[in-house]
Amino acid sequence: MKNREKTRSSSLATIARLGLVALAVIGGGGLALKVNGGSAPEEAKRVLPVLHDVAATSGTQSLVLAGGCFWGVQGAFQHVAGVVSATAGYAGGSAATATYEMTETGQTAHAEAVEIVFNPKQVTYGQLLQIFFSVVHDPTQVDQQGPDVGKQYRSAIFPLNDEQAKVASDYIAQLGKQGAFKRPIATSIEVGKTFYHAEAYHQDYVYNNPSQPYVSVYEQPKIEALKRLFPAQYLERPVLVAKRAG
Repeated sequence: MKNREKTRSSSLATIARLGLVALAVIGGGGLALKVNGGSAPEEAKRVLPVLHDVAATSGTQSLVLAGGCFWGVQGAFQHVAGVVSATAGYAGGSAATATYEMTETGQTAHAEAVEIVFNPKQVTYGQLLQIFFSVVHDPTQVDQQGPDVGKQYRSAIFPLNDEQAKVASDYIAQLGKQGAFKRPIATSIEVGKTFYHAEAYHQDYVYNNPSQPYVSVYEQPKIEALKRLFPAQYLERPVLVAKRAG
């Protein structure tokens, strides 16, 4: 954990060198970020739902998403009603390189990702994609989220079957046609990739470290945006990995 905390804390220290200026906004909007010399990140907003969804099943379903640091992606989805579990990990590369130290080099093809298991009778694949594009990350940033830069922080969907791939592809096209964002969506769809669990100290990180500077600045606002924009789907008590393991 110390290594991870040191890395994220140093990310904050490099904000000035990267030309990022953090502007604290008092009120429901939380924290906004402005990029000097570049495009400002998209603000959280509720985009339109999918036009067609994955068919419901009697059991649980799963999807794997990547949208920057997996702490925040996991933390947000742990507050969505109908989510059974959200596990931080790696996707896109091989089993041999599915470690934090190797993934952070940006040379493994892995992205920091989250596997979400959900009850389709309570929340659907399409609804989770809507939340992903609305509040979990900025899908227009290329190989970057906030101060984190590199292919390991890319926006990506890792479909588990052809139906998921089709719904995701059509949804990205739909959002593009509707002009949902000011810039083109950079989210990739990467099929046939295996998800690997991250180290235990990464699990439930937002819940366990609410006052950690990186969490306060970059991750907690995602949960606040979820509560504000999707109140009917917001779950006050998060579904934690530790509780399932216990």
